[in-house]
Amino acid sequence: MGAEELVIGGVSIAPGETKKIALDMPPLYTATSMSIPVFVRRGKRPGPTLFVSAAVHGDELNGIEIIARLIKSRSIERLKGTLIAVPTVNVYGVLNQSRYLPDRRDLNRSFPGSRKGSLAGRLAHLFFNEIVSKCDIGIDLHTGAIHRSNLPQIRADLDDEEVLAMAKAFGVPVLLNADIRDGSLRATASEAGIKILLYEAGQALRYDEFSIRAGVRGIINVMRHLGMLNKSRSKGVPIKPYIARASGWVRAPESGFINHLAQLGDHVEKGDKLATIADSYGQFLGTLISPAEGVVIGKQNIPLTQEGEAIYHIAYFKTPDTVAEQVELFQDNIIPVDTTVAI
Repeated sequence: MGAEELVIGGVSIAPGETKKIALDMPPLYTATSMSIPVFVRRGKRPGPTLFVSAAVHGDELNGIEIIARLIKSRSIERLKGTLIAVPTVNVYGVLNQSRYLPDRRDLNRSFPGSRKGSLAGRLAHLFFNEIVSKCDIGIDLHTGAIHRSNLPQIRADLDDEEVLAMAKAFGVPVLLNADIRDGSLRATASEAGIKILLYEAGQALRYDEFSIRAGVRGIINVMRHLGMLNKSRSKGVPIKPYIARASGWVRAPESGFINHLAQLGDHVEKGDKLATIADSYGQFLGTLISPAEGVVIGKQNIPLTQEGEAIYHIAYFKTPDTVAEQVELFQDNIIPVDTTVAI
């Protein structure tokens, strides 16, 4: 975008300015005013325009803290281009601690939306037209669903060379070439020519320090890759990313109480025991077996399961043992570190 005019919600932001904007949304039943908080920082020098969004699903909270730390980081003080950070897109969902909107729709299946449609459609239309459409690149922050954790990973169209380069720059070991879902923010943005990364890490309704630190560092890495920030002088141990072209869920063969044996980031072989299931008397009922060699990138957390429920998400790589080693190295690089130190 360079030095051209940027207007969000009727507010003009000039190069060199930093503003916090309240983007008006439909009010609550009580006529209480509602707004999406938007942080905008424009560098004096031209460069790309990047949006970073969180809480498109209202119960996915890690991204809120990632953005809070990002906008306070000293690393973005000498910015080229524009950063637009939206910590809570689905404000209604955050208030209700719910993935969904009050009309029971999933915002991430409602894009591009409509100015005169449902509540979800109107919010999708507002966010896309006021924020996303004015950007060149986006990073959308997500977590696992309720009671499920995801290993830090990037999901994107890795057949696009520019997107692949950004995904590698993010600096997590697992990259998943993920199909685009109709109605998603990623699908609509991609159709408009906007390059999108989706960062998945942690679980709903919880802050996960490891996932948060990895997210902040990853966004700054991408901004450096794009030339928005100066290159880092630090000489940390580089993480080699690996691309998974396929993944699958392992489902519970029985209903009961589950004892997890495999954990996030584990390298598993075909035939390995992932978990056992017992009844309330402790009587053995069944075993979850890995159907192929891979790395655990997602898992259920609670010890309760119904028959057919998805328990483990396994990504398949050509060299999964090497990926698991990179995951371990990545964890060592991220924690423990003082969270008050700028990245």
